[in-house]
Amino acid sequence: MKIDWGPLRQEFSDWRAANLELPFWWRDDDAIEPSQELDQLIILAEKTNVPVHLAVIPRDATHALASKVTETDVLIPVVHGWAHQNHAAADLKKAEFGAARAPRDCAKDMQNALRDMKELFGGRLAAMFVPPWNRIDPALMIPLAEAGYDAVSTFLPRREATPVPGLTQINTHLDPIFWRGTRGLVSPEILVAKTAAFLKDRRRKITDNTEPFGYLTHHLVHDDDIWEFSRQFLNEMCDGPTRVYRHDRKDMA
Repeated sequence: MKIDWGPLRQEFSDWRAANLELPFWWRDDDAIEPSQELDQLIILAEKTNVPVHLAVIPRDATHALASKVTETDVLIPVVHGWAHQNHAAADLKKAEFGAARAPRDCAKDMQNALRDMKELFGGRLAAMFVPPWNRIDPALMIPLAEAGYDAVSTFLPRREATPVPGLTQINTHLDPIFWRGTRGLVSPEILVAKTAAFLKDRRRKITDNTEPFGYLTHHLVHDDDIWEFSRQFLNEMCDGPTRVYRHDRKDMA
């Protein structure tokens, strides 16, 4: 796959001229057990030297997955909701932790999810909450912090770094999958242009550059084009003026 990375490389050149550095991270959703696709994800992370924050569905997560995590340093398990179950009405966007549910029920699921994930992954777990479909009722931020989470991650640039005391928002920003169409790869030209535009807004201080710029993948549904774009994208990002962020070390957020 031949991709024109020119717009991104030019933006990185502007970043270097401005003596700027981009914090960068990678999140991958919906893990529950080892698979061939997970092995491919690990290989890609190891070859590019970019760790993956693996959003694991607590209700269905297996001990085999926990064992797999211990075999490599590039997987950082985080909490992906509770059951990845939609509770919204049919005419609304899907959400497990939306306004349609009683806050006490959501809080109970949050608590149980963190408890079970700690039992499964021990010290390898990062206390980040990733709501399924990247949607969460803002009223649940306080219960999240009270449950013991220190971060929440959804999609697109955050509006504020700290929604409530003790909780940091660290979102993802680029998803290569065309979910509402072919479920294959979005046009690489569009993805490169989007990335360059996001970075331009940061360079111009329109959006917050202290938030790590996040790449969002879903290893279980990747086709060959998505894997290949991801490989090239991660390498291009690492060639830029970037610093890789991993939440289990919290070196920057």
